[in-house]
Amino acid sequence: MEMLLQIIASGLLLGGIYALLSVGLNLIFGVIKIVNLAHGDFLMMGMYATFFLFTLKDINPYVSVLIIFPAFVLVGVLIFRFIIKPLLGKAETEVNTIIATAGLGFVLQNLALMLWKSDFRAIETNLTGKSYEFAGIMLSAGRTWAFVICIAIALILYYILMKTKVGTHIRAVSQDTDAATLMGINVNRIYTLTFAAGIALVGAAGAIITPTFYVYPTVGLYFNTMAFIIVVLGGLGSFTGALIGGLLIGLVESFAGVMASSELAQVFSLLIFLFILFVKPEGIMGKGARV
Repeated sequence: MEMLLQIIASGLLLGGIYALLSVGLNLIFGVIKIVNLAHGDFLMMGMYATFFLFTLKDINPYVSVLIIFPAFVLVGVLIFRFIIKPLLGKAETEVNTIIATAGLGFVLQNLALMLWKSDFRAIETNLTGKSYEFAGIMLSAGRTWAFVICIAIALILYYILMKTKVGTHIRAVSQDTDAATLMGINVNRIYTLTFAAGIALVGAAGAIITPTFYVYPTVGLYFNTMAFIIVVLGGLGSFTGALIGGLLIGLVESFAGVMASSELAQVFSLLIFLFILFVKPEGIMGKGARV
């Protein structure tokens, strides 16, 4: 029983990180209806930014979220204005935005490779190697704080979406763009804000996971795959679905790592993903089947 609780706790800590990673991707798709294939590469850039803030300025990775989040908001605004916005409302918008974001991802990967080579980098904080004991369960200090911060950010985002005027506008645009326009909502402004928020969220996720993962130019590929699995698993466009999907995948990987091996953990995640899509094609929280 103690081992079972340990596995569940470890899975939930990992799942909370996955959930925040996926929320930004789901937010962008749910509102703007585009697939951002560079999502994992923005996470990689957030990890590098955190690494250098720590090594050069001795800024704690969890504190660096306060710097990286607004910086990535600006990055998101610029990318949306100059790359994404010109492609919206034209023929083959979906295909063009997929190609554009995929190309952007390759640019970011190769830029990182050119600037910082392919070396694996890691940082050590005062939490590295430490654990907390709770009811006989050992919890990694780094992942515990990462989980707490991720859930806090997710709850703040949920409050904004559900309880504020801006959140109401975002939900209105996601449901019916034409009706939102007729009601006087500035759709372009909401698109810009949503895209910037999605990029900022994944940048913050990158900062939070840096103390517990290696940093290298292609690290975003793994997290990109996990984010898409979680988003589709939870239901495209569903905020709650992304949270549930992240926690579920975290649990699956935790159990798989103990029962099989860490190398096969992602395989088990893919199998669960395929099974749920076979049973419920629209995802756990999806409404109506999607092709």
